[in-house]
Amino acid sequence: MIGFTLGRYFFLRYVTITAWFFVGVFALVFLVDFTQFQDVVSGSSSYSFTGALAVSALRVPMVMQQTVPFIGLFSAMFTLISLNRKYELVIARSAGISAWQFLTPVAIGAFVFGLFTIILLNPLAAYGFAQSQGIETSLRAGDTKRSTAFEEPWLRQSFDGVDTIIGARAVLNDGLELNGASFFRFDADGDFSDRLDAERAYLREGYWELQGIESFADGQRIVSTESVHIPTGLTPELVAQRVARPETVPFFELPGKISVARTFGLRADAFAMQFHSLVALPLLLVAMTLIAATVSMRFARMGQSELMILGGILAGFLLYVVSVLVKAFGSAGIVPPVIAAWVPVVVAMFFGVTFLLHREDG
Repeated sequence: MIGFTLGRYFFLRYVTITAWFFVGVFALVFLVDFTQFQDVVSGSSSYSFTGALAVSALRVPMVMQQTVPFIGLFSAMFTLISLNRKYELVIARSAGISAWQFLTPVAIGAFVFGLFTIILLNPLAAYGFAQSQGIETSLRAGDTKRSTAFEEPWLRQSFDGVDTIIGARAVLNDGLELNGASFFRFDADGDFSDRLDAERAYLREGYWELQGIESFADGQRIVSTESVHIPTGLTPELVAQRVARPETVPFFELPGKISVARTFGLRADAFAMQFHSLVALPLLLVAMTLIAATVSMRFARMGQSELMILGGILAGFLLYVVSVLVKAFGSAGIVPPVIAAWVPVVVAMFFGVTFLLHREDG
């Protein structure tokens, strides 16, 4: 059995390499996002350099969540490659330690990285993204450009014979506030009545309160600073369910969102898919570690480093693409979310274990 000291050494090596990869990707994403965002909002009268920095810094954790599987894959590959090049794995094997034994600390490190993502990174990303939307709205004051970060969500309400289609750039405060909102109203005959664009819309008890309004009706454009009230039967919970993106909901709030959605008779597949995907993430990173092990433990001896590393990258990328594709099916309700979240993980685990059994045990 592998000793505690050697196991801790392998574990800390993986954690160190993962931390450096995480910091490097974070810096790269921040620079790219800041450059792109600055180009978009630099012409706004409310633009400020510090505000743009804050928005990019707050949005980066949301992007980092998408890179976690790749960070886990590359960290495991480079950990094993570095151990192999320094003949540390050769010495470990000569001491009677099997591949399963020295892979265990690395797999534990991957599992801990997944828990870190769920417990810390995910809530931080949700909070940071919500804050960044508020700052972005203030920076875009008077700017007619739309945000390019996410697609605009829409919902529809019917009240007193008037149909209204509502869209918003950002949903804040659990559905109580909309930034960059648009209200398209139709009369009882279904004909278009008017359009109201509001800088901010607040959901009060039984009505929407619109502020900073620009209205369009009968070919005329009217700008008003007075607030307008639009009757509604919507509740904050219902608005949040219909408009909020599952990725922006913290992990620990997802079960409540799913319960509320089902209470209103709404499909909660997207929120359930996000929840099960996060639960499966630690084991997905373990699967990535096994894939990395299949291509990283013998390349120094066989002299096929570039080809084998490329094979590992392609295998990890294929697993990620399949996971995203199945996640889309789960979010749409075509496949049960539990199955959609766990099938790619289980298949990848079986593939990695089978390949390593064949290589190590014959």
